Amino acid sequence: MALAVDQQARLHPLASYNFRVSRAGQTLRFAKVSGLQREFKSVTYRDGLSFLDGERISRYSLQTFSSITLEQGVVQGDGDLRAWLEADELQTMEVQLCAASGAPVLTWRVARSLPVKITAPNFDARSNEVAVEVIEVKAAGITIVPLS
Repeated sequence: MALAVDQQARLHPLASYNFRVSRAGQTLRFAKVSGLQREFKSVTYRDGLSFLDGERISRYSLQTFSSITLEQGVVQGDGDLRAWLEADELQTMEVQLCAASGAPVLTWRVARSLPVKITAPNFDARSNEVAVEVIEVKAAGITIVPLS
């Protein structure tokens, strides 16, 4: 039995190139986002009967978050990243994965994000590559919000 187009779309993974980053109500342009990671600490407990029952693994609520890396091409006259770095204030940042239509489908909400590092592009007179700035952001909470 053939599936309708909308049913087929729901069964296939979304492309990762279609995303949107926003902070303080402003949409920012980035070419790459990496490091959206939330991890719980765990403890493995072994006792004398572990060979029969297996080990017990417990998760406890201490969460850790890695640094989030955002990359964008340098555009003349655009100082948004540097202004964000200098602002020194905690703000909510959202990364939204979008469907082919451009509508957001899933959001990673980064609570209390703070930029801590900006890296200038590599300069090489022998290449013809785009100049890319990298900003590193620390997070104090990441939640996943399904939108559809």
